[in-house]
Amino acid sequence: MSASVSARRIAATVLAAGAVVSAVALPASAHDNDHHRHPRVEISAVQADSPGRDNPTNRSLNAEWVELTNNSRRAVNLDGWTLRDEDGHRYRFDDVRLAGRATVRIHTGIGRDTRTDLYQDRRNYVWDNRSDTATLGDDRGRTVDTESWGRGHHHR
Repeated sequence: MSASVSARRIAATVLAAGAVVSAVALPASAHDNDHHRHPRVEISAVQADSPGRDNPTNRSLNAEWVELTNNSRRAVNLDGWTLRDEDGHRYRFDDVRLAGRATVRIHTGIGRDTRTDLYQDRRNYVWDNRSDTATLGDDRGRTVDTESWGRGHHHR
């Protein structure tokens, strides 16, 4: 009789351990199906039309910008990521880390990069005032986020 009691205890222990293992395995497999393989970085704002007259002064060029926000708690290495418009103008991030819950603005004109502001160092406008799409791509060329405005585009 004591042999069958210990057999039942062993079976119960094995079943309980199996339940714990499968409970731990479920979230991990659900995570594998998550389409966001890296922390969530998004285009959070765009100012395509710099205030005032469009005269390509550096001040006016820098009033044209795209803002990225890291919505995760972990820093994201943006090295090799790109930001581009519909006409193929492309800005490549070089040695940039975006802290968790942080935002950075990418200005069109010339300036000195900081934690909160990056500069494309261009002498001409990039973003079309009336209609364009900003596309953020990761270092593997995959689209991370897009933001469109103007005719023919649906705002998110």
